[in-house]
Amino acid sequence: MSLECRSFVEVLKDRAELLGRSRKFFAERNVIEVDCPMLSKFAPVDQHIDVMRVQLNGGEERFLHTSPEYPMKRLLVEGMGDIYQIGHVFREGEVGRLHNPEFTMVEWYRIGMGFEDLIEETLDYCRLFLGELESEFITYREALKRYAGIDYVGASESDLVGCIRKHEIDTPDDIDSWDRDTLLEMIVSFIVEPHLGKDRLCVLKHYPASQACLSKTAVIEDEKIGYRFEIYYKGMELANGYDELLDPVEQKKRLEEENACRIQMGKEPLPVDPLFLKALEKGMPDSSGVAVGFDRLMLLRHSGEHIRSVIPFHWDNI
Repeated sequence: MSLECRSFVEVLKDRAELLGRSRKFFAERNVIEVDCPMLSKFAPVDQHIDVMRVQLNGGEERFLHTSPEYPMKRLLVEGMGDIYQIGHVFREGEVGRLHNPEFTMVEWYRIGMGFEDLIEETLDYCRLFLGELESEFITYREALKRYAGIDYVGASESDLVGCIRKHEIDTPDDIDSWDRDTLLEMIVSFIVEPHLGKDRLCVLKHYPASQACLSKTAVIEDEKIGYRFEIYYKGMELANGYDELLDPVEQKKRLEEENACRIQMGKEPLPVDPLFLKALEKGMPDSSGVAVGFDRLMLLRHSGEHIRSVIPFHWDNI
């Protein structure tokens, strides 16, 4: 029976099979599974990701994690070596065809592995689900030139708004007040992404440094880039990876800037995790890391239309 014709129960059994194959993938590479907590006193700070809050019996507030990244990095500092986690993460307000507020993420960190090598390993992981697909690589800047017709370096906010309107995308009334990165996010989401990975895995890399809060950065000619990559297939984002930032002072500065952006967007600032920053001060080994959406890989594997078709319980039936 083809993957496309399987019943819901057979899809869930295949899901269990792929969870097992995922663990085998990491065991063969001597990457150790860890089990970080979902609840924390502190929240991962990202201007575009909102967290769920939990009120404890005593009235104390906790946050459900959007990624196990911070505690995993604390384990790297303690000498755990190469590690991975498969588990549920939570994001407020993310409901739709490709989104569920609770979803399964596979995240791993490799000590001393270069940025390009991590990309290749992530592509191999995606092939567990999708078969032996070829891959292609394109930089963020080149993708915007090719598919949106704009060189974002040096482009003003009004230039970016003009690009969006030229492509006849529905926009809110306040778009002229949006910051540069929010405009770029819209251009990538609505104009660029549909072109990525049509018949092969597509690696989009070298994001603007302002969109790579947790990565190392570099200046290449007239562009300041962050060593960040994403992988796409059939226009769907599957993975987000970094050559990890190690400098605690710079990391604190960037998290504070993310909170400033949240305030500017009318959102509450989030408490910066001092335990994470303290671990960086102690010294995190040179490493690269990536997070992959397990449910989306399953959706593509089974040619599904909605995320509910590949998870045991969707948000609207629990």
